[in-house]
Amino acid sequence: MSLAPTRILLRIYIGILFLFVFAPIIASFVFSFNSDRFPTIPLGGFTTHWYEKAFFNAELLPAALNSLTVALSTALLSTFIGFTAAYTDYRYQFFGKTGFLILGLLPPTIPLIIMALAMLGWLSNFHASGMVVSIVIAHTVLCAPFAMAIIRLRLHQMDPNLEPAAHNLGASEWVTMLNIIIPFTRPSIIAALCLTAAVSFDEFAVSWFVSGLNKTIPVVILEILTGNIDPQVNAIGSVVLLVSIALVVIAQSLVMGRTRSTGTAS
Repeated sequence: MSLAPTRILLRIYIGILFLFVFAPIIASFVFSFNSDRFPTIPLGGFTTHWYEKAFFNAELLPAALNSLTVALSTALLSTFIGFTAAYTDYRYQFFGKTGFLILGLLPPTIPLIIMALAMLGWLSNFHASGMVVSIVIAHTVLCAPFAMAIIRLRLHQMDPNLEPAAHNLGASEWVTMLNIIIPFTRPSIIAALCLTAAVSFDEFAVSWFVSGLNKTIPVVILEILTGNIDPQVNAIGSVVLLVSIALVVIAQSLVMGRTRSTGTAS
């Protein structure tokens, strides 16, 4: 009985925390349907004008295509690299393994501005800056550690006797990979694809430095906001947020759902 007040206070604290995090998102979504140009309360009338204006924005469609191309390419490359790195960690013992893991998981800990400047300088040496492929390369460096962490977590839940048992039954390395490793890690692979796509789709700092004229949606949003207040940003931001949140929720559901089922089975 003495824990009841503590639980109530904890729930109130969590509620306030969620309100603090999601209030700006909710406000942006509400103001995207506000007929007034400035985000003021009380609100004006209901309108979809800002969504229509954003839809017919001449710069937005190419930017959206660039963002989708970059996000899909980054997700595929990051997940492949993350899977191979995670499997190397799971399967093999070798000298310098700790350093391998540290370097593999290092990029997200580097400040984005430093990462952006480094990628710009490195890509410029190959005359590759200012292209869509340069954004894909930079985002892959940034996102691969996320895929590695998710898939690595799943691999370490696997019974270590499965692979030796398959080999004893005559299965080759590739047969074991295709019939045991990949099916077992499929939820985490899909989760990694969704999460890395969301991170790439939202990423601004690195994109702004290396994109050149091939702008992505976050870069276009900054240019719209520069020097003026334009409510279409609320409309664009709302769509981007919904896409990103959907991808993250799918990824989290797959990871948590599979973790629960593994725990229940054990």
